[in-house]
Amino acid sequence: MGNISSNISAFQSLHIVMLGLDSAGKPPGLYRLQVNEVVTNTVPTIGFNTEKIRLSNGTAKGISCHFWDVGGQEKLRPLWKSYSRCTDGIIYVVDSVDVDRLGEEKKTELHKVTKFAENQGTPLLVIANKQDLPKSLPVAEIEKQLALHELTPSTTYHIQPACAIIGEGLTEGMDKLYEMILKRRKSLKQKKKR
Repeated sequence: MGNISSNISAFQSLHIVMLGLDSAGKPPGLYRLQVNEVVTNTVPTIGFNTEKIRLSNGTAKGISCHFWDVGGQEKLRPLWKSYSRCTDGIIYVVDSVDVDRLGEEKKTELHKVTKFAENQGTPLLVIANKQDLPKSLPVAEIEKQLALHELTPSTTYHIQPACAIIGEGLTEGMDKLYEMILKRRKSLKQKKKR
């Protein structure tokens, strides 16, 4: 991938929105990225939470990200449009064990967000959280349940198995998201030159 600092300015911060239904595990993932320690006593997001984090591992090491963690309760989901508008990347966290809600509800909410005009082509990282628990669905099944193949052709995505509490899979997922963001920026820059 080359020198990261040549791709993203040291002074530039990526705007990343973190979405997902309530109880998916967004706060543990966010705090794991921030402090790189096991954090088990997080509180559900009421409204939104914002954190500026310099990534400390992987190929995206040193990249500054401004994360917006938006609550996943049903009454807060209409706000997702405002917080996801014109972001560099979208992280959608799903509970791999919550089979009842994994189907239509999670799929519908995800597809709504990716279809907003301002989000067309925004890279998407799906975190398949809680993969450490018994009865968690495999990534291929989650991909099928969310109908990721039905997303608009301009939406690039990656689905990452993870356990947010211990941080497993988060670095790999952020590296993939960073890679997709760079590809999109390069593509947009080339289109402007035409």
